[in-house]
Amino acid sequence: MKVYHCQQGTSEWLALRAGIPTASQFDSIVTPGGKAGKPGKSTSQEKYMAHLLAERILNRPIDGFKSKWMELGNEYEDSAVASYEFSRDCETYRVGFVTTDDGLIGCSPDRFIVGCDEGMLEAKAPSPAVHVSYMMAAAGASDEYKVQLMGQMWVCERDWVDIISYAPDMPEVIYRVNRDDIYITEMAAMIRSFSNRLEDYAEDFKAKGYIKLPAAAPVPTANPDFITDEDVSVLMADRFPDYGFDRL
Repeated sequence: MKVYHCQQGTSEWLALRAGIPTASQFDSIVTPGGKAGKPGKSTSQEKYMAHLLAERILNRPIDGFKSKWMELGNEYEDSAVASYEFSRDCETYRVGFVTTDDGLIGCSPDRFIVGCDEGMLEAKAPSPAVHVSYMMAAAGASDEYKVQLMGQMWVCERDWVDIISYAPDMPEVIYRVNRDDIYITEMAAMIRSFSNRLEDYAEDFKAKGYIKLPAAAPVPTANPDFITDEDVSVLMADRFPDYGFDRL
């Protein structure tokens, strides 16, 4: 696991996640699963593959839309976190981006919990209708977020995720989702398979010149015309030895 400390939503964060599968889109690779509880193959795989390859060709993310409720979610997220910290008597800290050791798969958890390596927090401030879906999930009536949450636990090497959903004038929702190792093993194998195909396509595109590596930053070179204080001291001491100029 690699943890990158940056602010979510910034250009740095967008660059880190561009072109690789992330947990928020794992449901484009696998489905939550049926009665057997096993993940299945999503019909959106090829569409998502094309999206990620497009980001690599452009060398930038191509997502950027924020709905009204996403904007409000950002506004109320701190309130949701403060409520969780108060009710659970704990402190949390922001996380930028987390990847697997090879950097090929990632996720953006909302918070890690101070002094706790087993769990993490997802703070939501959604539209009223989506908030109700979290209430249903807390009651065991929804698997809508299973893939994302299991994916986050896999990438972040955690045992549980606490979800807090906050919506003004509606009941607060806090519930815990525990790690399902059997499900994660099968899900991870499918995501790895997808990631391997993505890397194969990327190598082929590089060979054809479709994907170009970012230009390396120029290495600063010494300016022969630049004189340091030490140069001046040496010069003055050599030229005027009787005037008390000391070498540095």
